[in-house]
Amino acid sequence: MYDWLSSTSRQNFSILQQSKFMLFRSPCVPFGYDRRRSKRKSLRYGVPRVRKRRREDVPVSGKPAFITSTHLARDVEQVPGLSEASCGRGRIQTHPGGGKEFRECRRTSVAGEVAAKGCQHEKLGEKVELEQWWCNAAYLDTRSESQISVNAGGCGPYLEHCWQPQDGTQVARCSILLWHLLHFWKLIHTENLAVDRSGKTPLDMDQFRMLCCTCKIPGHHRDTLVSHFRTEKEGHCPSHVVVLCRGRAFTFDTLDPNGVILAPPELARQLQNVKDKCHDEADGPTISALTSDERTRWAQVRDHLLTLSPQNAAYLHIIESSLVVVGLDDASPEASADDYSQLQSHSLTGDLRCRWGDKSFNLLAFQNGLFGACSDHAPYDAMVPVLCTYFMDQEIRKSNGIWQGIVPERQLTLPEELSFVVDETVLAAVDRAKENYKQKGEDLNVILRPFVSFGKEFIKKRRIHPDAFVQLAVQLAYFSLHGKPGCCYETASTRRYFHGRTETMRSCTPEVVAWCRAMRNPMAVIQHKRELMSQAIEKHNQRMRECQMNRGCDRHLLGLLLMANEEGLPTPELYKDPSFSKSGGGGNFVLSTSLGGYTTAMGGVAPMVHNGYGCFYNIQSHKILINVSTWNSNLETDGEGFFKALSSALHETMNLVLVAKL
Repeated sequence: MYDWLSSTSRQNFSILQQSKFMLFRSPCVPFGYDRRRSKRKSLRYGVPRVRKRRREDVPVSGKPAFITSTHLARDVEQVPGLSEASCGRGRIQTHPGGGKEFRECRRTSVAGEVAAKGCQHEKLGEKVELEQWWCNAAYLDTRSESQISVNAGGCGPYLEHCWQPQDGTQVARCSILLWHLLHFWKLIHTENLAVDRSGKTPLDMDQFRMLCCTCKIPGHHRDTLVSHFRTEKEGHCPSHVVVLCRGRAFTFDTLDPNGVILAPPELARQLQNVKDKCHDEADGPTISALTSDERTRWAQVRDHLLTLSPQNAAYLHIIESSLVVVGLDDASPEASADDYSQLQSHSLTGDLRCRWGDKSFNLLAFQNGLFGACSDHAPYDAMVPVLCTYFMDQEIRKSNGIWQGIVPERQLTLPEELSFVVDETVLAAVDRAKENYKQKGEDLNVILRPFVSFGKEFIKKRRIHPDAFVQLAVQLAYFSLHGKPGCCYETASTRRYFHGRTETMRSCTPEVVAWCRAMRNPMAVIQHKRELMSQAIEKHNQRMRECQMNRGCDRHLLGLLLMANEEGLPTPELYKDPSFSKSGGGGNFVLSTSLGGYTTAMGGVAPMVHNGYGCFYNIQSHKILINVSTWNSNLETDGEGFFKALSSALHETMNLVLVAKL
């Protein structure tokens, strides 16, 4: 089976097949949910609903879960990737309140010493958890700048119904959007946000705690994720927002003395006050630019900033603990229902003077009344801003984008300016960060356009899962452009598990590669293509189910590597094998993809590697929004060409379905 691998790789696979090691917790109930009381239907991709308050929601512990990692796809033509291998089993026993400890940890590891020393964690009473390991490795340990390379960005869909581009609407519209955002926060704060589900299975909702009042703090060797959010039962939660405009920062509270959210006209007065001051006076020092710098440099400058004045520490705390950051941007990006590219580009790479790159959510209000958002990726995955944006979009649709309530007449405390004390060292660091950010932003190419020939409904009528259909088309598009398969990352949600986030779904399977080759073979007959397509779809759906149940391989392999590193052992040979990285291991996927859901919300991130593509798609009822990102400095990739190839592949795949009557 592994004849094409080197002898070292075959030995590594043999060791992996004997491995028994568990990294994830077992299925459990999300916070704020009682399985014995809730009878709600699935809310996946729907508008969050308000549930009735209960006396207390008691977590219910799950049953022991057995997980087997079963695959590493070979997905690089001529340079083989890793073949399918059984990566081990393990067992975790959950306890009331979400606690856990290992009950079984017998294994032969990638390196024998890892197994021997790994068991010492249990003997010492320590809990070996992948959750923090993975967050550190994926987001907090990286030293390169994160604002463009890692952060996510999206654009508001409101222009498709109520809010067409129009000068002079920035503040009024922003106040309404902020009001709806505050109500979404209130649902989380009071634990009235209905629990999301997959079928009848409740999904973990912990990530929603990180939407507001959360910020990444730079460190010299590792960043720290700090959340000031508290539920109503847990105590006080910050309720102020920070407004950035032309390099200056202001703050004001969004609640009145009775704890009621300020009305949109009141929020508009506060925002207008900030805008008037910034437009009538000189620009500020743009401290926010420092969040786009290399992480260790930003940590050093932050330390220096704190030494200049005690007030600087207070101002940083206000920003980092704020509900969200609101950016009043002078730009007026062009956008329409037919092309969101410029708006999406501004959301990812726009003006540094009005965004704080380390914040969990930046609401970007552009001069022409359009909106975007950007956020640090460390606190949560895409489904959090997707559901938040969809909630706001649905509320705006209901009111036709107009505030119809009573305008309160009361005095408000004016926004307070956060006037940092700076010196030449800080200003020089700001200038350097701006220049680096500009170069990085100009290098990123973003395309966001709809494919309008068909959408979810047409695909489902053919009894094909919409995500599997699009993933096949993505592979065919890459194969058509580059003449070889592309190792592909697709997000698989593991929210069935306590604090679950994602697993890597390797969608470039041998079945998909065989189908792509048949599609480009003029001698292949329709019947053969149909059979191969059916096999590829079946394998994709199987892999996705496995990954959602924590039976993938990448988080498992990451845990083994980190355990070896933690014990001071040499890096196991498997991770040094060229096939490991060329099949995408270690974050080297040339195709970084994700389904953004079935709502109106849209967004994306930069490619994972320099010679790769970011491909993020949102499957609506009658169209598919496609977001393609590439680096302009790489001559191998072609964003425009990939979008056209993907559109063609979608047509070609559907034609095969119709002709073959799948």
